[in-house]
Amino acid sequence: MTGHPTSPSLSSARRLVIKIGSALVVDPDKAAPRQAWLASVAEDIAQLRRQGTDVTVVSSGAIALARHTLGLTNGALRLPEKQAAAAVGQIRLAQAWSNALSEQGLTAAQLLLTPEDTEDRQRYLNARATLDTLLGLGCVPVINENDTIATAEIRFGDNDRLAARVAQMTDADQLVLLSDIDGLYTADPRTNPDAQHLPVIEALTPEIEAMGGEPPPGYSSGGMRTKLLAAGIATRSGCAMAIALGKQNHPLRALLDGARCSWFLPQACAQTARKQWIAGSLTPAGEIMIDDGAADALRHGGSLLPAGVMGVKGEFTQGDLVVVVDNGGRVLARGLSAYDADDARQIAGHRSSELHEILGWQGRDEIIHRDDLVMV
Repeated sequence: MTGHPTSPSLSSARRLVIKIGSALVVDPDKAAPRQAWLASVAEDIAQLRRQGTDVTVVSSGAIALARHTLGLTNGALRLPEKQAAAAVGQIRLAQAWSNALSEQGLTAAQLLLTPEDTEDRQRYLNARATLDTLLGLGCVPVINENDTIATAEIRFGDNDRLAARVAQMTDADQLVLLSDIDGLYTADPRTNPDAQHLPVIEALTPEIEAMGGEPPPGYSSGGMRTKLLAAGIATRSGCAMAIALGKQNHPLRALLDGARCSWFLPQACAQTARKQWIAGSLTPAGEIMIDDGAADALRHGGSLLPAGVMGVKGEFTQGDLVVVVDNGGRVLARGLSAYDADDARQIAGHRSSELHEILGWQGRDEIIHRDDLVMV
């Protein structure tokens, strides 16, 4: 499960993404940015920049910064209130980061992203190009979810997964999630005195994933489960990920000095950029059920042919992301469909040689080509 491999080190990072939650950025008593803490993080970023590391920050805090200003201090917010608070608070959040970084001679750049910006391939590539240019110009991109327009149904919902997608997008080799806990434990260390800290996780086994559990009280909104989901996205992209304590000043310097954390090691054979994007996508548009023969073919590197399809669920169009499940409902793969849902239903169970007769036109022989498919 863990073994004793060498842990990554921030001192060797080429491109680093840092995720910071609201509880770290915002002083709840003053409903204002934690200026001294932000200044210390900016100093750490400047130190990393001097050693040649490109740094991107994924920062929450916009809604928390605006609640007091707007008088929205009681209870959970309704969606329109969250969107309004994000619109007000994002200005304060961006200004706080700009001020802190400019004190170190660094230029901040703001990007607000929605899931569509990472799920749509062209928008993903556009965002990737913008970030690559900003980093090349020596800027420090500061990214947040665009809560002003995100709906309850279509949003990341946590910045852990957003940070992992940004790490993937920027071809980062390290991702650090600053948290209220110094890593992954075998159980909740606040309630179980026998909980053991795991310094290095070589693979996201079912045993490791089960340690995520449900977010316990006191954790940030994402909880450990979303951090493990982020680890899956990052490590499949060849990016190491750390969960580290962030409350103290200079949290990145502490990591450089060997502070305790949990490192998730990157997969040895990182996927191609296209397959990284497919594997990390969050919102599949449909589902294709296949028989045992087709499942075996996929496991041996084959494409998904119509003959092996038993059923099609959902409404999707050509090029949309779908999940592939076996006849027991277990997810086997994710891929881009070469057919829309209606056509896929018509050709399900048929040989490729029959497609022209069924559809009236000749499409691809495969419903999902192996180049567009990622095994889960």
